[in-house]
Amino acid sequence: MKRMSLKKFGRIVARVMETLPAPIAMHLDNVVVDVEEEPDLRTLRRAGFTEEEIAEGETLLGWFDPMELPSHWSGDVVDAGAILHRLVIYKQPLEEEYPERQRFLIEIRKTVIHELAHHFGWTDAELEKFDDNPNPFRDNFNDLL
Repeated sequence: MKRMSLKKFGRIVARVMETLPAPIAMHLDNVVVDVEEEPDLRTLRRAGFTEEEIAEGETLLGWFDPMELPSHWSGDVVDAGAILHRLVIYKQPLEEEYPERQRFLIEIRKTVIHELAHHFGWTDAELEKFDDNPNPFRDNFNDLL
């Protein structure tokens, strides 16, 4: 598959977000979705990768970055729904890992859903069965392009 522009990749991720079921989408008002070429070193370290794993090329397909209150935050009342969280989907690792077009599109959607599941409190261990399924969806993803 030919590499695509970050702009086109962003449109695909936006389309995935538009197709999420209403019961999920209604809880995402405080989630900002971004696309980037690949994670930076700081993000890989925050995700728990060792320097050796980073040197070997281990990487992320996506990252859910919850906004955290500063540790010095007092007892003031805060509307948690107003605190923005960030979801980032990385183009280059997905393209490299899944060069076949249909699988690439499936994995974009799986990555979005996997990362959003963290927003709802799911752990990586709880998502293993979903992640291990090559295509947990029944629909065709060609309309994403």
